[in-house]
Amino acid sequence: MSNTSIRDAIGNAVAYLKAHPDEARYTDSPATAILEDGLAVTVHGPQGLSIRTDMPKSIGGAEGSPSPGWLLRAAQASCLATLIAMRAAEQGQVPGRIEVVVDSESDDRGILGIDDSVPAGPLSSRARVRIGGVAAGQLQALIRWADRHCPVQDAVRRPVPCTVEAGN
Repeated sequence: MSNTSIRDAIGNAVAYLKAHPDEARYTDSPATAILEDGLAVTVHGPQGLSIRTDMPKSIGGAEGSPSPGWLLRAAQASCLATLIAMRAAEQGQVPGRIEVVVDSESDDRGILGIDDSVPAGPLSSRARVRIGGVAAGQLQALIRWADRHCPVQDAVRRPVPCTVEAGN
C-alpha cells in the first residue's frame, strides 16, 4: 500500500470515528491457544490465522517455534515500525527503511517460580529505531509519536487490568 493510500485510509478512519465516537471502543478479536505437544502451542485467531509457539529446550520445550516472550518483543517491534510508517504517511513523508530492534532483560527465577519476588515477565525492554531518509528532528518526532500511540508499547508500559477465569 502506498503512503498516499495509507494516509487516505487513516484520514477516513479518523473522520468516521470523530463522527461516530460510540464505535471507537470495541472488543478485540480473541486469540485461542491450544497446547499441542510438549510445550508447543498453536494460537488461532480471526480469519483462520494461526501462530505456533514453543519454549527453549532448557525448560522442556523443543525450540521448534518462537517463544511467547519473543513474540511479545516481535509485537513491540512491529507495532512501533507500523506506527512510524503510519505517522510518516499522515505527514506526507516517505521514509526509507524502518528498522526497530526490541530486546529485554528477564530473570528466569520468576517464570520458574524459584523466587516469587522476581517478576515472571521482562524486567525492562528497549527499542532501538533506525529510519532512513528522515532528518534528525523529524526522526525523533516520529519515534516519540509512535511510542506514545503504539498499543503494544502502551500495554507493556501501563498496568492493564487482566483476569484469568476457569471454564469448562
